[in-house]
Amino acid sequence: MSPATTPGTTPVTSPATRPATVPAPGPATGPATGKEPVAVVGIGQTKHVAARRDVSIAGLVREAAQRALADAELTWADIDAVVIGKAPDFFEGVMMPELYLADALGAVGKPMLRVHTAGSVGGSTALVATNLVAGRVHGTVLTLAYEKQSESNAMWGLSLPIPFQQPLLAGAGGFFAPHVRAYMRRTGAPDTVGSLVAYKDRRNALKNPYAHLHEHDITLEKVQASPMLWDPIRYSETCPSSDGACAMVLTDRAGAARSPRPAAWMHGGAMRSEPTLFAGKDFVSPQAGKDCAADVYRQAGIADPRRDIDAVEMYVPFSWYEPMWLENLGFADEGEGWKLTESGVTELDGDLPVNMSGGVLSTNPIGASGMIRFAEAALQVRGQAGEHQVEGARRVLGHAYGGGSQFFSMWLVGAEPPTS
Repeated sequence: MSPATTPGTTPVTSPATRPATVPAPGPATGPATGKEPVAVVGIGQTKHVAARRDVSIAGLVREAAQRALADAELTWADIDAVVIGKAPDFFEGVMMPELYLADALGAVGKPMLRVHTAGSVGGSTALVATNLVAGRVHGTVLTLAYEKQSESNAMWGLSLPIPFQQPLLAGAGGFFAPHVRAYMRRTGAPDTVGSLVAYKDRRNALKNPYAHLHEHDITLEKVQASPMLWDPIRYSETCPSSDGACAMVLTDRAGAARSPRPAAWMHGGAMRSEPTLFAGKDFVSPQAGKDCAADVYRQAGIADPRRDIDAVEMYVPFSWYEPMWLENLGFADEGEGWKLTESGVTELDGDLPVNMSGGVLSTNPIGASGMIRFAEAALQVRGQAGEHQVEGARRVLGHAYGGGSQFFSMWLVGAEPPTS
């Protein structure tokens, strides 16, 4: 979409009519732009595990959706539309699953949209649903994302050939490991940083009843002694394969006023993408990620993310991506992200908690992983995150990325409605 038609930007005019100065764009929600404020009033997750043999895909998604409806104290009759997302269809071998899942999700006779943006799809799906409410197309929307990795083989499904290279990759880790090495060379980060992230996230997961991995005997030494899979990424520094689903109920201001529980309000959201490969692409800190974060911060009025944001649910499938994304998202200067991790800033009781839920390192139903980040951010500002709640969290960022670090989706949610 050109700048002339992008919502929230100033229309392009001819030189004869263009004003001498162009006012800065206002926030993305509220009366200033004519958009409806969007609230999260219901959240539901399944217990994420290696294999849910007891339910079909339909049963899995219905479980998350019903929990979200129960949290919102609504029924299927209150839902105007459904937006669903997942990773590639070839993972489970069910083509266009949204058609067969319409009945399970109460969408018969209602609009149902399907979203796909690789690993970031959970976040993108939530943003598409958000825009339906913000644009007053629908008043209340159920959004859901899922994956049943036990019925697929993502490891080899992601072992795609790269032109003019030997077929040596095995899974996503084989693709990302060289970028981690590039980050280490660029910043001088010690090789212990990845294990610190993994140790933190796995301990956080013990406080989250929905997390897949509950390693009660986890120690830093065990992480560092785990087998090397893709140098420098060790077994305990990578994400599991999970079955799971996550759902949210999004509604307008009137719907939020009727909600029996606190709402999480969307203050800013954006998606960005760039080609997988192009001359000059920075795999360590992709430009699309920087641009996506900058747009979200502009919408939300964030001048200093390190100061103005209380916590982050960040998409970290391999532990080293925490310090890399801290820089990409503007929480640390270039080359300084690993120092935040090493100093304990990103711990649950740190100055900027990251992945309080245990993150993707502890739970990874690929299609839902991004939405879980968004939902966990909303739980934080609602004060409903249980044992992994950050005290006083008022503004929390949810972040997702996908593909070869070319798809990004993010939202910032707050405890109060956005101001005009």
